[in-house]
Amino acid sequence: MNRTRQQGKSDRTGERPLRRGWTTGACATAAAKAAASALFGRGFPDPVTIRLPRGGSASFALAEKRILADGRASAAVVKDAGDDPDVTHGCLVRASLRRLPAGRGVSFRAGPGVGTVTLPGLPLAPGEPAINPVPRRMMTEAVTEIALAAGCAADLEIEIAIPDGEALAGKTWNPRLGILGGLSILGTTGIVVPYSCSAWIHSIRRGIDVARAAGIEHVAAVTGSTSEEAVRRFYGLPEIAVLDMGDFVGGTLKYLRRRPLPRLTLAGGFGKTAKLAAGALDLHSSRSRVDFDFLAALAREAGAAPDLAARIAACRTGKEALDLASGAAVPLAAMVARRAREIVLEVLGRGIAAEVLVVDRRGRIVGRAQGW
Repeated sequence: MNRTRQQGKSDRTGERPLRRGWTTGACATAAAKAAASALFGRGFPDPVTIRLPRGGSASFALAEKRILADGRASAAVVKDAGDDPDVTHGCLVRASLRRLPAGRGVSFRAGPGVGTVTLPGLPLAPGEPAINPVPRRMMTEAVTEIALAAGCAADLEIEIAIPDGEALAGKTWNPRLGILGGLSILGTTGIVVPYSCSAWIHSIRRGIDVARAAGIEHVAAVTGSTSEEAVRRFYGLPEIAVLDMGDFVGGTLKYLRRRPLPRLTLAGGFGKTAKLAAGALDLHSSRSRVDFDFLAALAREAGAAPDLAARIAACRTGKEALDLASGAAVPLAAMVARRAREIVLEVLGRGIAAEVLVVDRRGRIVGRAQGW
């Protein structure tokens, strides 16, 4: 799914607060409201102001406004994701509205660049356009207000399109979640969240839900592409069974605790898994560090001589520590996997069989703590 940020938190240098942006759902609502206004003969408001789901409002300038030959009204806004590296930043979000026969109410259609749900487990049924429930509610309320003000019923079809959305969707979770043909229209607050944490964790949760709905019994949570490739080679898992958890191991494990699956393989690089072994549940470099004293203690426990343990304690990178231990035939990666698995089980509780795989930079599994 698409990823997003919010105003008010400092960037990594502390120089300034991050500038907030707007979700695709907020942009689609603004475009739909403007198009509805024109469709009911009130012209295109520019800027157009919408209400946000948790209070407050936001205004958007229109990038397009057209009455089409077939009688539809169309408006578009450019998505501003603020300081977030969101794939949808700068995209045009277009809403095209047409009137329906009386009694039909408001319905939604996926235009070019907006995906369609094909798998169960998401908040939308297979076959539905990938326009999430909160954006649907926002748009329905906005166009209904316009229709009632014009003395009409809100019997409308809302088509949302994002030019180039299908190509951009390849950079998101959508293909893995069975959302085909384009991007998703997302957002529960209308405002993007700093560092994309909320959107990424949301995608992890939906990935777990889709796996459960598909009857998948064994999932792998991976920290990146190298560990994903390694675990898929090792087990032959389908794409739907692999969760790109990134740094969010805590969020992944806590959701699995609430919605368990029978088997979990957690796979990651040596440095990130070492952080987990030391108790960190957020593996981002700005929020946790490799503890080399901890690694030195594990090396001693695994049989390392005092001078080797001292050299590991003085390392500056996880790779350096792993190379020193491997050169001396000290199973440091296996020790890290074992301790990491203990942390995983503490968070998961009972009911899930879990293992941890440690993967080196060449994609080799160098440490394993089995759970079955």
